[in-house]
Amino acid sequence: MVDDPLRDKHRHRSSIIAKVLERAIEGTIKTHIMYEASLSYVQLIRYLSFLLDRNLLEVVKTPKKTIYKTTDKGLRYLRHYRKTMELLKDGKGNNAKEANSLHLIESGSRVIIEK
Repeated sequence: MVDDPLRDKHRHRSSIIAKVLERAIEGTIKTHIMYEASLSYVQLIRYLSFLLDRNLLEVVKTPKKTIYKTTDKGLRYLRHYRKTMELLKDGKGNNAKEANSLHLIESGSRVIIEK
């Protein structure tokens, strides 16, 4: 098994990434992202590094603070994430919480949905 630096026992990383990107749409500081996404400082640093490396977030430095802002690529991720969550609803009402608990797992050339 490959060591996943973003592994979380209780939440899937795609939903955590979405929370981080949503919080940073207008631009924000580390502390606000950390609280919005309910991350420890170590987890926050890992996610920020991951998202910056993939150009989903950008850093805007000001004289007093460092701001993290969602890039156009990050906004595309959010649109696709929201569409996926909408598709996973069962059609019986608003099951956003249940849809967020589903995980897409890549197995070879197949994608498996797991609760």
